[in-house]
Amino acid sequence: MIRVTGLEKKFDRLTVLRDITCEIHEGEAISIIGPSGTGKSTFLRCLNLLEKPTGGHIYIDGEDILAKGANIPKLRQKMGMVFQSFNLYAHLTVLENLTLGPMKLLGKTKSAAEEKALELLRTVGLSEKAASFPDELSGGQKQRAAIARCLAMDPKILLFDEPTSALDPTMVSEVLAVIRRLAKAGMTMVIVTHEMEFSKNVSNRVFYMDEGLIYEEGTPQRIFDNPQKEKTKAFINRIRGFSYAVETEDYDFYAMNGAVKTFCEKYLPPKTVRNVLLLTEELTELQTPPYTLALDYYEKKDTLTMTLESEGELADPFKEGAEIDEISATIIRNYIGTVTREQRDNRNVLVMEVRAK
Repeated sequence: MIRVTGLEKKFDRLTVLRDITCEIHEGEAISIIGPSGTGKSTFLRCLNLLEKPTGGHIYIDGEDILAKGANIPKLRQKMGMVFQSFNLYAHLTVLENLTLGPMKLLGKTKSAAEEKALELLRTVGLSEKAASFPDELSGGQKQRAAIARCLAMDPKILLFDEPTSALDPTMVSEVLAVIRRLAKAGMTMVIVTHEMEFSKNVSNRVFYMDEGLIYEEGTPQRIFDNPQKEKTKAFINRIRGFSYAVETEDYDFYAMNGAVKTFCEKYLPPKTVRNVLLLTEELTELQTPPYTLALDYYEKKDTLTMTLESEGELADPFKEGAEIDEISATIIRNYIGTVTREQRDNRNVLVMEVRAK
């Protein structure tokens, strides 16, 4: 239904989208996730030409909507777009908001438009609000009305630009329930969202966008449970990272320890911070520079790993026969769980899971 090839969008010298190529098939629900500022909303706005692409092609049902002479208003009618901020006409009732477009643009009679509008309001649970004005509705009700208004135009495709971002958390579920119902009915949808669990449950495929392109795509199971690329892994697990390079024997240990403490205090409880500082002191004392100490906190899993990496040998206190005093051994073995030894680009790596004790 939608085929995009080599899509680019620039604002002056800033490249927001680069070489976007994808296909979206009829009946698919595609979720687009990724960090803020990576072009997700701009991609949606290019699909229905609210933003004019700088380069590339967009085909809707096989027709290039960027070609000279393309009937843009007709093609745009195939797409409905739901924005973050509802965009309902404040001076019209909910029913009038839904009937205006079909009467003006589709040529429907008032009675036919109202009949369809009332049916859609029942679908989104707002039949009793037909005569209400937008300022009499809650945020969740406004967004459901906005979805119904899009559906009143009989679109083949619905675009959702973070439809819950402007809502109070208590109202998010009612809007997501409507979108979920549309997905089950087979509506073709492209949804920019930060609701990860919703994206996982409602989508046929997920696009992870980063650096202005579709960095990785796949089924929800692959993207959320087994992402292949590093930036996707970091985003899905919400990894917060810290690293410190120890170059020489006379490095400033106290500066390093202070940096470790500052990082840990952002994400970890005081007792865990204390444990990490003790481990840092004991483990680094065993090592011979140069080496790198890294910490990775996985918000989704609420786990912390400590990594030591060096081109030379690493002192491994977990190996049998390791030369380590009893106090140090007790501290390290009490606060470290799983230990993994790896080779990365000819560097020795020791990855340790820090116990939350």
